Amino acid sequence: MTDKYELTMLQAALKDGTAHRECAFEVFSRRLPSERRYGVVGGTERLVRAVEHFVFTDEQLSQLDFLDDRTREFLRDFRFQGQIDGYREGELYFPYSPILTVRGTFAECVILETVILSIMNSDSAVASAAARMVTAADGRPIIEMGSRRTQEYQAVTAARAAYLAGFAATSNLEAAQRYGIPASGTAAHAWTLLHINDDGTPNEAAAFKAQIDALGIDTTLLVDTYDIARGVRTAIEVAGPELGGVRIDSGDLGALTRRVRAQLDELGAINTKIIVSSDLDEFAIAGLRGDPVDGFGVGTSVVTGSEAPTAGLVYKLVEVNGHPVAKRSSGKAMTGGAKRALRTHRSTGVAIEEIVYPFHSEAPDTGRATDEQLTIPLMRDGQRTAVPTLEESREHLARQLTKLPWEGLALSRNEPAITTRFTGFAVTDREY
Repeated sequence: MTDKYELTMLQAALKDGTAHRECAFEVFSRRLPSERRYGVVGGTERLVRAVEHFVFTDEQLSQLDFLDDRTREFLRDFRFQGQIDGYREGELYFPYSPILTVRGTFAECVILETVILSIMNSDSAVASAAARMVTAADGRPIIEMGSRRTQEYQAVTAARAAYLAGFAATSNLEAAQRYGIPASGTAAHAWTLLHINDDGTPNEAAAFKAQIDALGIDTTLLVDTYDIARGVRTAIEVAGPELGGVRIDSGDLGALTRRVRAQLDELGAINTKIIVSSDLDEFAIAGLRGDPVDGFGVGTSVVTGSEAPTAGLVYKLVEVNGHPVAKRSSGKAMTGGAKRALRTHRSTGVAIEEIVYPFHSEAPDTGRATDEQLTIPLMRDGQRTAVPTLEESREHLARQLTKLPWEGLALSRNEPAITTRFTGFAVTDREY
């Protein structure tokens, strides 16, 4: 979880004496992917845990033959001893929000770049996409079922990020075991196809009966393997009107769910729920808002960030020995200096703006607006603080989404829901 250039910079810094300069690095995004209105901070708890256990083994060091002995010895004893402050997991962020501030020597901070960005870019991308889907679902539950659409370890962390954003459950058992996420799953088309008569003809009723015998009447039957109308009729004939649910995984879901709802009601199964899947994203879910859908199953779109597989976060040096430093590259200009941020709200609770100010300064006067401090301690002297739990972060995000201006929840491309304003820095105050 380290890129080679981090270690070559470390070696050069040890050689020229700059390795032990006190520095501050910052994680932020210059823009939101696809002109979205907000981003969701994901992976903070995983990141703190990863930094706390970030070490180099003897076996790993033996492979670093491009490094000199002094650098390898530094890495052999390495433990991060610095400070990390930042936005809690489940917090909203906007362009140039100082999501994370890492303080320590250059040597110990520079080698954390890859592990920090790999966790936060991935988890924030998934959480941001998942939050949009939860909003589009308008209170109806969504199950994460994307394990087969991504790399095997990413599948586990993506399930966690989706749950953070408000998904109700996951199909991934490792995620359920590791993070305490509710697990959900019934049967695939292969289960229905498995059940045939002696002459090779389909026996959908046998598949349904066997599933009910094994899992109970509350199970959800997949009714679109052959003909949906016939599948629904067979499901109720086998299970009776108290069947838990039916799932549709293909076709024009809007039209189909309306027909299936009418058919279920005619058969007396008025409480049987309709679950839909089939390559859903936030736009497809929003399109089904007026249809009789009781729940959604989402796979590919959520684990890949719904066309934004990375949050676009960067990790930049912003302060050296108390002096602000900053890139001035075209299109990548930034404000130097370690930072904190707060968010102001109207009396109604609706967010107004994000204010970014120097890390060691007093918070600016926000007048009559109420304010909420966004920067919290995450690590002190290399030890984690009381980082919020996954459940606490999930609840926090749900509350924060209710504070956005109403247009901030729109799925269309536009400006960020609120602006980010810099104040108290030597350069001219900026607003993004």
